[in-house]
Amino acid sequence: MSLTRRQVTSAALAAVPLAVAATGTARAAGRPRTLYIAGDSTAAQKSADAAPETGWGMALPFFLHKDRPVANHAVNGRSSKSFVDEGRLDVILASIRPGDFLLIQFAHNDEKTTDPARYTEPWTTYQDHLRLYVEGARSRGARPVLATAVERRRFDADGDALPTHGDYPAAMRALAAEEDVALLDLQALSLALWQKLGAEETKRYFNWTDTEQDNTHFNPPGAIAVARLATAELLRRRVLTARDVRRLDAEIPESWITWPPATTA
Repeated sequence: MSLTRRQVTSAALAAVPLAVAATGTARAAGRPRTLYIAGDSTAAQKSADAAPETGWGMALPFFLHKDRPVANHAVNGRSSKSFVDEGRLDVILASIRPGDFLLIQFAHNDEKTTDPARYTEPWTTYQDHLRLYVEGARSRGARPVLATAVERRRFDADGDALPTHGDYPAAMRALAAEEDVALLDLQALSLALWQKLGAEETKRYFNWTDTEQDNTHFNPPGAIAVARLATAELLRRRVLTARDVRRLDAEIPESWITWPPATTA
């Protein structure tokens, strides 16, 4: 592929999530091992003007001990391609350190065939871009973790939950096997959860309000549920150990979710 691995870094710095500043000082010996998230709006930090919309990355810290901080770089509307093209992967790679983790979840926007700035083809350019994240993390002594895209809320007339991501999950699974990367199969796990809950109950997990019926993005219960799935998989795949996680079987109050004020920048 013609894509370079260092693109428009300086232009992206102004748009970097606040997590960079929060984690940049803890670099001495014995520092916490940070879990970075590269992803799209389903995982991203939301501000107060988007509430109750909630990215699952906002709930992930509730399940991790404090010495496993989360640096959530996921951004609304990004694909594996546009995230790189905007220099956002470069920002992560400039901050990530040996022993850290890079969790990579993309597909929702890679699927946009009419948008050349974001579209990737599952078995070629999608995998090519994902390799940039994997190789970038490894080159810095960090551990990459691939996560298939969490499923949308879609049911057929018989009440069966339907997959919506086409070949992208299969392409990521194949890449994970090829590159020997730990895989969190959030697509399969979330689809099974939506099937268990059913068409009506799942409305309580997505951003359904009096004015909006959003079957892609989560509210606090949905974000907490997906973060719980991700944490359990991090433990099962031995990315993290039992001492790294907490509250896997505990009720997490929705009130723990907070939305910072919207920025004007």
